[in-house]
Amino acid sequence: MTRWAKDVSPANAHPEYPRLQMVRPDWVNLNGLWDYAVTRKDGPAPKEYEGRILVPFPIESALSGVRKGFNGNLRLWYRRLFEAPSLPAGRRLLLHFGAVDWEATVSVNGKELGTHRGGYDGFSFDVTDALKPGGPQELAVSVLDATGGIQPRGKQTGGRIEPIGTLGYTATSGIWQTVWLEPVPRASIAGLKLTPDVVGGKLRLLVTGRDTTDPQTVEAVALAGDKEVCRARGKVGAEIALPIKNARLWTPDTPHLYDLAVTLKEGDRQVDAVRSYFGMREIALGKDEKGAVRMMLNGKFVFQIGPLDQGFWPDGIYTAPTDEALRYDVEMTRRLGFNATRKHIKVEPDRWYYWCDKLGLLVWQDMPSGAGDKSPEGAREFEAELRAMIDGRYNHPCIILWAIFNEGWGQYDTERLAAWVKQHDPSRLVDSASGGKFYPVGDVIDDHPYWIPNAPKPDGRRALAAGEFGGRALVTPGHMTTETNAFGHPGGTVLASPWELTTHYLKLVRKVHEEKEVHGLSAAFCTQLTDLEAECNGFLTYDRAVVKVDLDKVAAANRGVFPPPTKFRILSPTAQAGPVAWRYSFEKPPDDWPKPDFDHTAWKEGPAGFGKGNWRTPWQTEDIWLRHEFTLGPEKLSAPEFLAHHDRNAEIYVNGVLAAKISGYSIEYQEFEMRAEARATLKPGRNVLAVHCHRGDGGQYIDVGLVDPE
Repeated sequence: MTRWAKDVSPANAHPEYPRLQMVRPDWVNLNGLWDYAVTRKDGPAPKEYEGRILVPFPIESALSGVRKGFNGNLRLWYRRLFEAPSLPAGRRLLLHFGAVDWEATVSVNGKELGTHRGGYDGFSFDVTDALKPGGPQELAVSVLDATGGIQPRGKQTGGRIEPIGTLGYTATSGIWQTVWLEPVPRASIAGLKLTPDVVGGKLRLLVTGRDTTDPQTVEAVALAGDKEVCRARGKVGAEIALPIKNARLWTPDTPHLYDLAVTLKEGDRQVDAVRSYFGMREIALGKDEKGAVRMMLNGKFVFQIGPLDQGFWPDGIYTAPTDEALRYDVEMTRRLGFNATRKHIKVEPDRWYYWCDKLGLLVWQDMPSGAGDKSPEGAREFEAELRAMIDGRYNHPCIILWAIFNEGWGQYDTERLAAWVKQHDPSRLVDSASGGKFYPVGDVIDDHPYWIPNAPKPDGRRALAAGEFGGRALVTPGHMTTETNAFGHPGGTVLASPWELTTHYLKLVRKVHEEKEVHGLSAAFCTQLTDLEAECNGFLTYDRAVVKVDLDKVAAANRGVFPPPTKFRILSPTAQAGPVAWRYSFEKPPDDWPKPDFDHTAWKEGPAGFGKGNWRTPWQTEDIWLRHEFTLGPEKLSAPEFLAHHDRNAEIYVNGVLAAKISGYSIEYQEFEMRAEARATLKPGRNVLAVHCHRGDGGQYIDVGLVDPE
């Protein structure tokens, strides 16, 4: 459980109004305890329900109170009673769902209202004609969710509730965002489309209506606090221009938002009214003074750096426990020195984007990946949900880019879809394939250089991005879903301490900023904001209880401020310095082999490093054991650490004491922290460095040295 779980109760499950860009004060929240049952997919409606489920938490989650796996052979049923608000003559009652994963059929008092497909977008029904004259009304929802086939699903893996150590995570099935009722006039405002036009100095507003008539008009008033900025009138369904003179522009550093009041009128009579907000910002491509293609925010190059953010929670899975928890993730992203985030193959509730708007966080919004079904039906579903994502989150100034595919997952018709997205929303940039199969389309060339975050090769037309890099991992006992299969990227690399994680990240982000200056990199996203089930490569633990890095150092580095490069005094050299003699054995030695007085004279002798391929001493067995003697002078040591180049797992001993464990592999020399108990054994005169390395899968090599910062 996260610390916010204690604030969740049947009377307090996401009580906030869920849609802050079209607010009406009169509404009824239907979150809370509902009856639920699970039947066969084609079975009849249940006569009796199994128990109670807390909406809006998915059935697989702990916060739902159920925590059961779900699959495509089953149907999930929901039921609750509600009291309909009073409806004066001519008023209607709308029923809204923030999101239901995946196919939802809705009935009121036994009358079926319709079916909606799509796990990430909101939908509504007019329930007025299904209401009984008085007394409690019965609302029923049945849900199918195969988490596969034609469904866009992101990284959800259906049918289980336990992590299995892969890149697929526990699925979300059923209602997972707020459900609410909203009385409206018969003629009412159905939607707003808000397009900032910074160059033109105006907001372009399009109001869609529900049962509106031709004499009715729209009046819109933009406000800065209590001060009116401008007002304009126009027709429903026709674009209205609100002039915003000397606009305060929205940026991550100055996330200014204007309020907006929209009124539907008939003559001077108010028919309907909603409150909204907007930000004035422009995102476009342009060239800097060196001729590099850049992403320009309001006409200026702003280097975008952020985490990969997958939006999973250990207690709510897709659903954050509270709105405060949603806000916390955005706040921590900013506190870590990031100005952007990549919302990775998931669409969030509207309030998450509100916090990004409010707190100043640029968002790259991924389309949730499909399951690889490229049939005509699968394509129609993917494209319908792609359109719904863009339309449903269009008004948020924080979103500056739509990413269609990730790493080739379910990728098809890339050129056609990139052109369609750009035509459908010309106000934003398009990333046709983040780290996937590249085509000469879209606004961004986006590679995933995990080990070394190099800029992609430029084409002179698109901006360059590292859509994923890093991924170094750190196990944090007591704050993980599982420690058995914990892993990171790449190569399963798991570091030993917050010091190591911070040190490795600073090295990577220094390279990112070099690539920005030298090769025109415009954006970079590190894997990832939080741990997630078996993945332990977050800046935060999965429960958000521990910040795993040095917050101040990481925040400064993300902003491009680095400490001076560390100078090292070499205590025991690596192969970089030339031939360094080590004793080695391919046969498992006695248990006391790391100890200083162990007799290794029968072992072979050869120069470091050891491995298969271009290394000084060949090593092709599963394991190798190494010993090296080095001499220290009387000088006081500062904070000795190891330099290691390795594939795969190794234990390092100093004077017979375990000094470090390293896992995974590297493609260059990396620093590793020495345990304090081993550091205490270092002494003037003779010392012994001992290493055991196990090959595992992949390549094999090992070289270890010891240095001390000056």
